[in-house]
Amino acid sequence: MHLPRTQKPCIFTHIRNRLLTQLEFTARRLYLCVSFLRLNMGHIFVYGTLKKSQPNYFRMLDRNNGKAEFLASALTTEKYPLVIASKYNVPFLLNIPGQGHRIHGEIYKVDEKMLKFLDAFEKVPSIYQRTLVNLQVKECVGQNEGGQALSPGSITEAFVYSTTTYESNWPSLPSYESYDSYGDHGLQYVTREGRD
Repeated sequence: MHLPRTQKPCIFTHIRNRLLTQLEFTARRLYLCVSFLRLNMGHIFVYGTLKKSQPNYFRMLDRNNGKAEFLASALTTEKYPLVIASKYNVPFLLNIPGQGHRIHGEIYKVDEKMLKFLDAFEKVPSIYQRTLVNLQVKECVGQNEGGQALSPGSITEAFVYSTTTYESNWPSLPSYESYDSYGDHGLQYVTREGRD
């Protein structure tokens, strides 16, 4: 079956654009993998239950999961919606740049074993996706991958677990700039061990 001559460029343009999008996605994933392997240690930005004094922080300390070293407190350079959703009151960083607030959290240097653990814990890619985010350092104790100390006010990159797979009403939920499971919102996180 032949399409009229005027429709062929549209189909070819659509196919070309789809292939370019897939190529860009593959190139980005490859870049992230090479960057992590080159560093041997990756930087992870945590904003929810994995932060200090939060319900899952113990997982960052468990050497059976790998190695995690606290480097700095930081906030995102862009705004994102940080919402508390589901019947378990889970904090979700929605990957909608420009909406919400600049998000406060912590930067950790993690080894490959901890990164694999965190990917599994965060259910990548079905629930969360691990992406790069730019961060402004607030307070620091550690050094970056080049051995240079992070300095307050400097901009750095880290992986973050955000999501593009969320329910349609989530962007309209209250958005927070700093997550605390025990906060005034009254939506205490339900640990995995406490779920039915």
